[in-house]
Parts: sequence; C-alpha cells; structure tokens
Amino acid sequence: MLFLLRLLTTALLLLLCSAPLFSWLSAPALVALTVFFLLFNLRPSWERRPGIPRRLKIMMGGYELFMTSAWLSVAILGLYLVYLPHIISTTGVSAPRALWSIALTLLLLFLLLANGFFRIVFTSTRLRLALRVLLICLWWCPVVNFFLLWRSCALVKAEYRFDLAKQECNALRKENEVCATRYPILLVHGIFFRDWQLINYWGRIPKELTRNGAVLYYGEQQSSAAVAESAAELRDQIQKIIAETGCGKVNIIAHSKGGLDSRYAISHLGMDRYVASLTTINTPHRGCVFAQELMDRLPASLVRWIGIRYNAIFQKLGDLSPNFIAGVTDLRADACARFNEDTPDRPGILYQSVMSTMRKAGSAPFPLNLTYPLVKKYDREANDGLVTLSSAKWGDFLGNQTVSGRRGISHGDIIDLMREDIDGFDVREFYVSLVKDLKDRGY
Repeated sequence: MLFLLRLLTTALLLLLCSAPLFSWLSAPALVALTVFFLLFNLRPSWERRPGIPRRLKIMMGGYELFMTSAWLSVAILGLYLVYLPHIISTTGVSAPRALWSIALTLLLLFLLLANGFFRIVFTSTRLRLALRVLLICLWWCPVVNFFLLWRSCALVKAEYRFDLAKQECNALRKENEVCATRYPILLVHGIFFRDWQLINYWGRIPKELTRNGAVLYYGEQQSSAAVAESAAELRDQIQKIIAETGCGKVNIIAHSKGGLDSRYAISHLGMDRYVASLTTINTPHRGCVFAQELMDRLPASLVRWIGIRYNAIFQKLGDLSPNFIAGVTDLRADACARFNEDTPDRPGILYQSVMSTMRKAGSAPFPLNLTYPLVKKYDREANDGLVTLSSAKWGDFLGNQTVSGRRGISHGDIIDLMREDIDGFDVREFYVSLVKDLKDRGY
C-alpha cells in the first residue's frame, strides 16, 4: 500500500513539474496539483497509527519527503533525458517553455528536500553533524545526493523503528512501574560536568526511568573539586532529600569520580545511615595511571594555567569554588590507593559496579578519541577512554558493557552523553534493568 501511495504521489508531482510541457493540462488541474503539493509538504507521512509522538511523526515526514524526492528525481531524469527531445520535436514546445519546466522542477525538488532536511535535522538523534553538512552542500550533486539521501533515510528509518518499539515496550509495562524503587534514586555526576537543567548529564536516561516509575534526584555537586569537598556537598544534598521527603534512604547511581565522592560521603561523613545502595558506573576506584603520568610529565606551570582557566570558566557557569587540580589529583592511581585504604565499605549497604570499554580510538568523539590510546599506553588495559576495566570493579561487579564489532561503549556512551542510539546496546534500557533489579531486591 505504501508503495502505491508513493508511486501515485510521484506521478502527481511529476505532472506538476512538467506542466509547462503539456498544454492539455487545464487551469483547475494545475490548481489541484499545486494544492496537493502544498498539502503533501504539510503532512507528508502516510503513517496514521494513533499514539505516535509528534517528534517521530515530523521525522518520518522528512523521511517520506526524502524518499519521494528520490523517486521524483529518477522519474524526472527519465522524462528529460528520454522523452523531452521527443516532446519538443513532436509538440513544438519552445525552448523557453522547456527551460521553465526545468526551473520549476528544480524549485519543487528544492522545496521537498529543504522541508525534509529541516524536519530530520531538528528531530533525528542519529543524524551526525558531518552528514547534515554534506546534505546542505551536496543536495544538488547527482549520484552523491542519492547516496546521502539513502544513508539519511536508513538512519531515520532505524531510529523510528527503535523509538516506536521502545514506546510500545513502555506502554506495556507502564502500569507495573518497574523502576518504582523503595528508596529514590540519586544520580551523581562525574568530574568536569554539572547538573545543568538545559543539558542533562545523563542524556535521555532520567526521562526513561521516571516514565517507568522512578523518583530521581541529582547530586548537585560542583564540576571539579577534591573528593572530600564534593562528598560534603553530596552529604548536604542527601540530608536535604531525606528532610524534604521522609524517604529514609536513597539509592545512589554514580558515574566516574562521582563514585569516589559517594564512597567518601558514606564512609567518612555518616551517610551510611541514609544510603541503601551504591552503584558506580565507570568509576576509577583504583585511579587513572595515565592521569598521574600526564600530571608528572607536563610542566607544572602549564597544569596551573589550565587549572586557573578552568576554574574561571566554571565559576561563571555556577560553581562556587571549582578546583581543577584538586579534582584531577584525587584521580591519580597513588591517591586512589591511599583513598581505598582509608575508605572501607560500610556494612548494610549494597555496593555494585558497572564498566564499559571502547574497542578503538574512533569509537568516541573528541576528547576520548585522544585519551583512549594514552590510557592504553600507560594503563595497558581495556578502557572506556578514561577508566580501565580493573579500576572500575568494586563490590558486586555487574559486568563490562560493550558491543560486537569495532565500536565499543565509551565513558560518555554509558551515560548517554551524546544521546546516540548504538547498535547492540540500548543505554536507556540498561538503566531501566539496573533500577528494576534494585526494586526487585527491595531497595
């Protein structure tokens, strides 16, 4: 059915494009074709299933516009290359009318492609920046534009199917509230980030968890500070949550340095009374050898200069007293060795950990594509671009998350930092299963 609809649409648009060539087309017919063109641009998607999110409808409209443009381009090439000389010779169509038909065709194709492009660019999460730039620059180039359209349509179609399946899955389990844990979830970010409202550190994960019944809070600690200072900020946040909600305890899910901050708060600041579980995600419990090597090898003046610039920027972004050097120093391997000796796990708390690893430098964008080989060189181990596999293991180890092929899962992928769908790894579903397990175990 979709094939026939697309074929009919292409035929009608082809008639409109070639209208200057056919004198037998009446004025009412031209008006009807023009109205159809406008309506098709407004509602290009033939998908009429109820309950589909507006974003997906708009995105699939862009997909349909791209597909129709491709079909129309093939039809137009056939018309102009094969039949245009015959039409001119038999009907006496003048050269100006033929040129007008070509100009009209290019205009209509441009409008279809532009509409489809803007729909996809502002709704798709899988379309990379490079592909978007190529679409803008080379939409007019034969053969190349077909390849770009095909690649874009393939990505959009895969995203549509993936998101629709996820929506259906959530609809089926909505009543069960699989993430409605006994205690609320406290998400604790890592170093060099903050809990901004506009740019969520955890990507699409929080929405997925709350959609399935989770109650979430955020650590709200500064972007970079000594572990002890960040832990004190976490303590204040935990006490605030307990006082406001009366929940008694929280389940902490902490990424990167946030895991060290959480352990310090639990073991040294009395938060063991208020924490039911701690799940660390890619946390360098045993430190980062490469960070230690870099700090030792780089000129001290350069490290201080970077620290001063960093602190100045993040003070403007909301940190009260950021400390780049203190934050990085506490991630050194020797510092973490001392930390582990002085910070024993507290009884009665569930400690568990998760890790992910990249397979090559190209698995992640800057800067992880640069740090991955450095970690590989100094730590001599599989890593996520910052943290090694052995360094991340603490308490009950829940496994290493990776995918088949050459990509892997980076330090940013594991928190959905780039909001990217990765073949073989659904990061949102991973966190749903993680929190569901906490619920099933009574936490």
